[in-house]
Amino acid sequence: MTINKEKQDQHFPLITFDNPLRRLFLPPRLLTRPYVKEGQTAADLGCGPGYYTLALAEYISPGGKVYAVDSDGKAVRALERKAAKRGLDNIETYAASAADLSFIPGGSVDFVLSHGLLCSMAPKDREEALSEMKRILKPDGLAYVSVARGPWSYVDDAAWEKILAGFSVTWRKRSILRTQQAAVVSLKKR
Repeated sequence: MTINKEKQDQHFPLITFDNPLRRLFLPPRLLTRPYVKEGQTAADLGCGPGYYTLALAEYISPGGKVYAVDSDGKAVRALERKAAKRGLDNIETYAASAADLSFIPGGSVDFVLSHGLLCSMAPKDREEALSEMKRILKPDGLAYVSVARGPWSYVDDAAWEKILAGFSVTWRKRSILRTQQAAVVSLKKR
């Protein structure tokens, strides 16, 4: 993969995020199951080919819904094929930027998953994406936000702290090798 000097949305080969090795070491249920329950609404922002989306859709059925959003239309089409194969009809897919989630009603989402989105989206769109996450979250909703670190990431430590400052932080951690940072956040109480 080459680094995008213009800092536009980065897209990675689909196999990078959905492969047997990743499933062995990081099963999607480990990240999704603790935060959702049957009948809820979730949004997977930067869903890629659906690695976490499919697990979310299974956990919240019946009666729940998952909004799956990615700026890579190829990834969204791959997710649609997988969902159809599994008979999951509670996923609404959108090939769109997380900076404009106007198709999701405000205050309607119980759980937002933003795993690796903010570090690979165009930095000029980050603030809008964060505003949209806050807009769609229910007052008691949670969001899992993570960013990678390294030369392929648009988020450094200062940017990470600025992201978290906009939320109430429930939990946060940095990976052992310091290659990833994650947090569970909610809306700040007014």
